[in-house]
Amino acid sequence: MANLVVVNSARDWPLDLPDVTVVEARDYLTDPQYTDLRAAKVFNLCRSFRYQSIGYYVSLLAAARGHKPIPSASTMQDIKTQAIVRVASEELDDLIQKSLAPIQSREFVLSIYFGRNLARRHDPLAQHVFKLFQAPLLRAVFSFDDDTKQWQLTTINAISAAEIPAEHHPFLSEVATEFFKGKRHNVRRRPATRFDMAILYNPNDEMAPSDEKAIRKFERAAENLGMSVEIIDKDDYGRLTQFDALFIRETTNVNHHTYRFARRAAAEGLVVVDDPESILRCTNKVFLAETLQRHRIATPRTVIVHWDNVETVTRRLGLPCILKQPDSSFSQGVVKVETEEEYNSAVERLLAKSELIIAQEYVPTEFDWRVGIFDRHPLYVCKYFMARAHWQIIKRDSTGHFQEGRAEVLPVEYAPEAVIRTALRAAHLMGDGLYGVDLKQNGDKVSVIEVNDNPSIENAVEDRILKDELYNRIMRVMLRRVEERKERGTQL
Repeated sequence: MANLVVVNSARDWPLDLPDVTVVEARDYLTDPQYTDLRAAKVFNLCRSFRYQSIGYYVSLLAAARGHKPIPSASTMQDIKTQAIVRVASEELDDLIQKSLAPIQSREFVLSIYFGRNLARRHDPLAQHVFKLFQAPLLRAVFSFDDDTKQWQLTTINAISAAEIPAEHHPFLSEVATEFFKGKRHNVRRRPATRFDMAILYNPNDEMAPSDEKAIRKFERAAENLGMSVEIIDKDDYGRLTQFDALFIRETTNVNHHTYRFARRAAAEGLVVVDDPESILRCTNKVFLAETLQRHRIATPRTVIVHWDNVETVTRRLGLPCILKQPDSSFSQGVVKVETEEEYNSAVERLLAKSELIIAQEYVPTEFDWRVGIFDRHPLYVCKYFMARAHWQIIKRDSTGHFQEGRAEVLPVEYAPEAVIRTALRAAHLMGDGLYGVDLKQNGDKVSVIEVNDNPSIENAVEDRILKDELYNRIMRVMLRRVEERKERGTQL
């Protein structure tokens, strides 16, 4: 893949580096050799990124050509958006305070060249700012607040190569050379392949939908198909434009970085699983209840609870019943109430957080069905048994420790037809993403409990039947979607 440094004038770039082609912006925009170039990383170092400037169009058209611009057009907008800069300041607060503690002035300017700073002390901060705002050359301004006695990131700007002082050129040459060779701090160099995929994963999340062995199997399956893979974390938000696809293997929520990643990836034209619409729909039990009811998909008797109907719920559902906060997951935020007193207490607590909550009749079963579905096709079927002496598959104690019931996996063709058919109908309403549909079965009656947007896929559990083929099937869909999206792009 070609490395193009795009500048207003060739004189703006002071370095002569191997494997780097310096291109003047107007040539990049108009010369057919760049219009027709199939794959390139475009490092946009133009003098201005204001709306509809030549620098703005370099990044915009690079994306349209299937090239990978740094910065992207959305990064240009993020840098200008004070709310996003403020969020970045909050996310990096500990690092900012540590890095700038010795500074005696009330303002500090941090120059960031390809994610690096001349001062070793400020290098970690520079790297993290660069991850959030992917632009080759940045200038971040920090101010000291006399009231809070804290440093804050106040502004950040992408700068042109022409603005780099001559005395910084040797350092710029060193870090740019490392960057173009792939020797980036905290970033594993990826082999040259047609497409690049990021897997968003947090190994410290005890409830992550995939364990590390499963993540490695996803990685291997993708690489066997010719996609290079990089495992990223929440600090890599600004780097999304470097990839063609994003596969999220963290517990998702709308009020969470996973949703921001999904939104950003979708806006940048990446193939993304879980897509933002699926996260929005599946993580809210109120939406699910309303949607399933409207399409007449069987569920346990369900009531959407609000302050005006609180007193009628137990008469309609009986006791015990189940109360759920809208964004509950992994059995958290789900309460079984057996008396009116327990009901009133739980409802008051849950409605204090959300205007609407869910109440469902209690349907005792030995296990829940889970059907894993991707691209509207079933992948696996599990029986998740209830934890010992408990009514849920996960039992937590007061210290936060938990135990899980056993899981039994069976071939899709061995599962009851009604279970598969109902699961597919429910998942279809959410989209064509990767879902886990939870169901209960009493005799011939099958009902949907919920549709999850990031179902568990763990080593030696959900993959027990298909083994590596489970990961291969998922990655084949990812590859096909990337190829289809790239093909549509070439036809525009």
